[in-house]
Parts: sequence; structure tokens; C-alpha cells
Amino acid sequence: MKYLPIIQAEEFIANVLKANKVPAEDAKLVAQLMLKSDLVGADGHGIFRLPAYVKRIQAGGINLNPHIRIEREQGATALIHGDNGLGHLVMNKAVDLAIEKVRQHSVCWIGSHYGNHSGAASVYVRRLAEQGYIGIYMAVGNANHMAPWGGIDLLLSTNPIAIAVPAGDHPIVLLDIATTVAAYGKVKLAAQKGESMPDTWMIDRNGKPITDPQKSSEGSLLPIGGYKGYGLAVMIGLLAGALNNAAVGKQTIDFNAHHDLITNTGQTIIAVDPSAFGDRDQFVERVIALVDDLKASSKLPGVNQIRVPGDGAAKVMAERLQHGIPLSIELHASLNHCAKECGIVTLDL
Repeated sequence: MKYLPIIQAEEFIANVLKANKVPAEDAKLVAQLMLKSDLVGADGHGIFRLPAYVKRIQAGGINLNPHIRIEREQGATALIHGDNGLGHLVMNKAVDLAIEKVRQHSVCWIGSHYGNHSGAASVYVRRLAEQGYIGIYMAVGNANHMAPWGGIDLLLSTNPIAIAVPAGDHPIVLLDIATTVAAYGKVKLAAQKGESMPDTWMIDRNGKPITDPQKSSEGSLLPIGGYKGYGLAVMIGLLAGALNNAAVGKQTIDFNAHHDLITNTGQTIIAVDPSAFGDRDQFVERVIALVDDLKASSKLPGVNQIRVPGDGAAKVMAERLQHGIPLSIELHASLNHCAKECGIVTLDL
């Protein structure tokens, strides 16, 4: 395993994007946001996705000069039209607007449509928590990989949800999950590395486990918690897709298979100011008290430590800020192939 320094990684991503006619300022911002996924260990959503983004750009599936704008606005709510721009730019605009509105209204709900894949959900709720707000994010994934509970037709995506709660000087309490047992990015990573998948990730059309990621197109990802995860995926699809006049269900475009088509990705960001419900510092104290109680609670035999959501990401971030982003041999080769096609300097590690 090799490690790519953060500064070098940001420069590389930005150079690849600029070589594909992405404006320089946008390329730099997207590079920074992409790496925020890698920094917390969401390896299927960061630099790994760069070659796929390039394919969409080159096929004309991304608007490189979008007019990202507020299409509808009423009080503490707004709907952003992403104009088929790079997803990171659309969601960055959504978070900027959320921060503006939560300061004014104490709570806000921002929807968006005509966006694209924007990396890990945690990137955006983390920004809100760093400002002292509670952040909630929901999205319709960019391809349908899950069938309804008991069915075989792929009508739902991984439909992620993320929630971030500020905890003062302690790590942000942050949950970022797909509504499937594994995000599809993990399947793609396994395929790239030539690894097998656990038999709990996917089933074929006869209900039998799929462990070969190269055969993922033959089956369905399984929802978390059985029918409960399926139900959660449906509701997120309604709140992030249907409510925002974005693609959901049969309308969802598989951006892995159709690089030239507009995905009309729907996303939702919610922000809440804790001070609307009482003293902000006292709220943080209650958050920390619960975290401490959970970590100090009695453990099962063989368990060394009880963690809370966000612990793992905080640990990985500290390590990667120091050592850089880990690159497998396969990912290194994929990125260098992309660089050569774009006519820029390859990564020499």
C-alpha cells in the first residue's frame, strides 16, 4: 500500500479536472471536497471516483459551466436547481444556503435536483456540525442496486442518510450509512482489487448470495435490517427524490452505465440550531455525557472498546492527515491511466 500526500492528491485531482475543461476554481473546490471523503475512510466515494467523473465529463454528461441557482424559496425552505453541474458544487451551494437560513430561522430544509454524485454524505453534514449546527442529509443514489423487500426488480438505490451532531471539542457524533448492507462503492472497490464480497452483501434473482463483485449486475444489494432498511430507503427516496422533482425508482439513471445521460440526482440537507431548544453549551454537555456513558458501559467478552458514530472517522482522519491517502496498486494504476488519457503528469509515489 502506498500513500498519497493530501496536497499532492488535491493538485492531481484539480489538474485532471482542469485538463477536462472544468474551470480552475471549481476544479480546486471539487478536489478539496472529494478528498474529504477519503480523509474519513469513505474510500469508495473520494479519489477512487475520479476516472468515472472524467468519463461522464468527456461523454457530455456533466455541465461544466452550470448556473446553480435557487429555483424555489419560501421561508426556511428552498429548492436548488443544480443545472447538471458536478455534484460537489451543487451540494456545496446547498450547505452554504443551509448555513445562511439556519442562522435566520433556527431550522431549514434545502432540497436539490439536477445534481450528480457528490461523494460521501458525511462531508456535508460535517460542515454544519463544525459550525455548531445539527446536520441531516439524504439522497437518492446514482443507480438502482436494490430490489423491494421480497422482489427482484431493481427499483431502489443505496439511498444514504447522514446525521451529524456537534460535540464541542470532542469528535463530532456522526452517522453516515447507506440503506443497503454495503454501499455500491465498496462493491466496485472489491471488484477493482480482485477481492470477494461477504455473502451478506448481495443476492441473485433466486435469493442466493453473490460473493463475486464482477457478478454484481446479476443481483441486488441487501437492505440493512431486512424490511426495515427497505422501508427507510423508500422514505428517503420520497424525501430526496420525489419531493425535489428528482429521479427516483424507474426514473433513476445508472451513471455507471450511461455516462452521457442527465441523472437528475436529488439530495436534501436539513440544518437545526440547538440553541432554538435551549442553551447550546448545555446541549453539548448532554451530548458528551451520553457519549462518555456509552463508551464507559460494560462490554461483552472479547470486546475491547465501545465506539460511537464518528469515532472511526475521527481516527482515520487524524491518521490520513499525517500519512496521506492510501492507494492500492489497482487504484494507483487506474489514476495514472486517467492521467495519461488527460495528458497530465502521472502520480509517482
